Parts: sequence; C-alpha cells; structure tokens
Amino acid sequence: MEIGISTFVETTPDTRTGKVISHAERLREVVEEIVLADQVGLDVFGVGEHHRKDYAASSPTLVLAAAASQTKRIRLTSAVTVLSSDDPVRVFEDFATLDGLSNGRAEIMVGRGSFIESFPLFGYDLQDYDELFEEKLELLLKLRESEKVTWSGKHRPSIQNLGVYPRPVQDPLPVWIGSGGTPDSVIRAGLLGLPLVLAIIGGRPVQFAPLVELYKRAAEQAGHDGSKLTVASHSHGFIADDIDTAADKFFPSTQQAMNVLGRERGWGYYDRSSFDAARSFEGALYVGDPETVAQKIIHLGKNVGVTRFMLHVPVGSMPHEDVLRAIELLGKEVAPRVREEVANWEAEQ
Repeated sequence: MEIGISTFVETTPDTRTGKVISHAERLREVVEEIVLADQVGLDVFGVGEHHRKDYAASSPTLVLAAAASQTKRIRLTSAVTVLSSDDPVRVFEDFATLDGLSNGRAEIMVGRGSFIESFPLFGYDLQDYDELFEEKLELLLKLRESEKVTWSGKHRPSIQNLGVYPRPVQDPLPVWIGSGGTPDSVIRAGLLGLPLVLAIIGGRPVQFAPLVELYKRAAEQAGHDGSKLTVASHSHGFIADDIDTAADKFFPSTQQAMNVLGRERGWGYYDRSSFDAARSFEGALYVGDPETVAQKIIHLGKNVGVTRFMLHVPVGSMPHEDVLRAIELLGKEVAPRVREEVANWEAEQ
C-alpha cells in the first residue's frame, strides 16, 4: 500500500492567537513539508486547488514544481485540480512540465471540486457543472493519448490537428478521478479505467466498500482489469507520540475549519463529541499515535480495498512544527507497520 499526504495549504486564524500567516509563508512551509515527506519515505504528496482567501494554493503545479528539484522519489499530485473551471490544454502542459522537472513523478487528480469560487472567477456557469467536467475530462484524456489532437466541444474552442507540448516523461501521464463518493463518479472512473480517489472524511469508512465494488464492476464491464486498478483514500488525520496529544492538538483547528464550512453549507455544529466519535476505530478521522493510525489504515485496506492512503493534514491552520512531526511519524513509524502487515496478508491470499 502506498502512503502519503494531502493538504489544502490553509491560512485560517491560529486558534490560540488569532494570527493569520501570509499566503507566502504558508506556501514556503508546504514545500518544506513535501521535502520532509520525501526524506522519510512517503510515496505521494498532494496539493489541492482553491481560489479563496483562506487557502494559499490556487496553482498546485507551481507548488509541486518548487518541491520537485528538492525531492528524489515522492510522487507529486494535485488533490484535486478543478478541471471543470480550467483549460485542459493548460492543465496537461503544466503537469507535463512538472513531470519533466521531477523526472516522471507527476500525477493529475481531477475533480469537479466541492468549492465553487473558481466558476465565476473564470467565467463559467454553475448550471453547466456536470457537463463542463465530462467535456473537459474527455479532452484531457485525448491530450495524453497523442502529441497532436483534433477535438471539438461545446464549452471550449475546437482544436484542429495541433500539437501540445512539452510531452511528459510518463506515457501515459497518470490521471486519477477524485470522488466525494457518488455512484456516478465511481462508475465514470471505472468505465474509463482510471484510478479512483475517494474523499472519506465522514461516516464509517467501511461504508465505501460497495462503491469500490461498483467501480471495479464498471471497469470490468468496459473491458478493463479491475484487479489492476488502484483506489486511494483521502482522509483527515493527525499523528503525535501519544493518542491524547494527537487529539488535543488536532481538534481546535479542525473544529474551526469544519464550523466555517458548516455555516456556509448548512451542517450541524461540530463539537468535541463529534470529533471523538469520528476518531474511534470505525470512524473517518485517523488521529492518534502511530500504532492507532496504522491499524486503522490496515483495516481500511482490508475492508474497503484501498491501495493508497493519503492523510490530509492539517485541517485548518496548525503550528508548522506539529505538522512536520506528524509527517515524520507517518513516514518512519506508520508506513512501515502498514506495509509489513499488507505484505503479510497479500502473501496469504
């Protein structure tokens, strides 16, 4: 199983001081986090795209490119690229450039996005939400298939036998489908034979197992080998040297971030009891000491079929040194436990 990190590069007020660090400082911090993740042996690092004041990364490729020359092995991905409001040609060119800079370590994780700020910003109508994604995904996949492309659609000018450069090191450049867990999105990924990323951030993770089965069935019906397709989880969490420290450090910023979004989206108030329930063994928060988090990831792999786990940290703004320590523990203590256990039960199958 691959183990990694995802982040939205948030710049929310510090829950202790009320201070908000600058976008520039947070961007430099996240490059340090990517470099450390590479050094401690993690497999992948993902950066999300947002276009609002409380997030610093509107261009994941630029952030990842800043880390590419300082890293050696870790894979570099968006988490996600909001393809519906972007130009697939530019997305492909940017990630092909990143692929060259990193010598074949770039990935694109595309999604429709749960935030809508990019649509009016780039002149798109939210009424076209689904249609935009389908059309632009079709073009993106064409761009990775061949050097020269002929294509026409409704929401973008046509392309007539034009080349798109640079070409990536990887052939094909990996494209993942990010999903919030709807049947339509996992079926789409399966029919296309693309790897799937599930945002498992609430409820009981084992409830996602039927979606993974649906994804694999759709893949097999389309002629793809479902056993070879990969499924990733993007899940909130935090690791410290002991369980109580992890919970006490992660709760304040998580509560603040969840309640800001909750007010925007009509969710109920997020309190400590909600948090503690979610970090139970069957819950969707991966918060605790290395052994606790490792066992939860192993449980997810066995019962849902996840082959890549991405710990989303921080949620809200946390002290940089705490985030670095969590990354270090994930790479040095959690990942080896998980890999050993997964290797054992795979050998028994």
